[in-house]
Amino acid sequence: MNGYGGGSYGLGEPGGLRERAREYALLPLRLFLGVTFVYAGLDKLTDSGFLSATGPGSVGEMMRGARDSAAIPALVDLALKSPEGFGYAIAVGELLVGLGTLVGLWARLAALGGALISLSLWLTVSWQATPYYYGNDLPYLMAWLPLVLAGAAVFSADAFLASRRRRSM
Repeated sequence: MNGYGGGSYGLGEPGGLRERAREYALLPLRLFLGVTFVYAGLDKLTDSGFLSATGPGSVGEMMRGARDSAAIPALVDLALKSPEGFGYAIAVGELLVGLGTLVGLWARLAALGGALISLSLWLTVSWQATPYYYGNDLPYLMAWLPLVLAGAAVFSADAFLASRRRRSM
C-alpha cells in the first residue's frame, strides 16, 4: 500500500501514475486529429460546391486563388489539371486518415498521411499567411509528427493486434 489506495502504484513506480500518463499522453491529440480529419473529409464529400472546378467555395477556385502565392506553384498546377479529382482525393484522404487515426489501425501510416496532407496544403493554400502562425496547416503538420513517431499505444487496433501476436508466440 502506498497511500493512493488499495494496491495501486506510486508516482515513480513501474505501472505508476507517471508511466500511465506517458502511455496515454498522445490520446487527446489522436482523438482531436482523428475527429477533425473525419469531419473535414465528410464535409468536403457532402459539399457539391467544394467538389466543383468553378464557382464560389469550389476547390478549383480555391486552388486558382492560391496558385500565385504558393511555395510550390507546380503542385497547384497539378491539382488544377483535375480540380474535382483533387478535391475527391483530399476529401477521401482526410476521411481515411481520420478513421485510421481514431481506430488506431496502421496509426503511423495514417499519421504520415495526415502530415503529408497538411504539408501539401501548407505549401499551396496557406503558404501566403503572414505571419506564418496565422496559417492553420503548419500547426496540423507539427501535430501529426508525434503520432508518426509514436503510433497509437492505447485504445487502438494496432495495440490489440500486437498483443494478439505476442500471445500467440
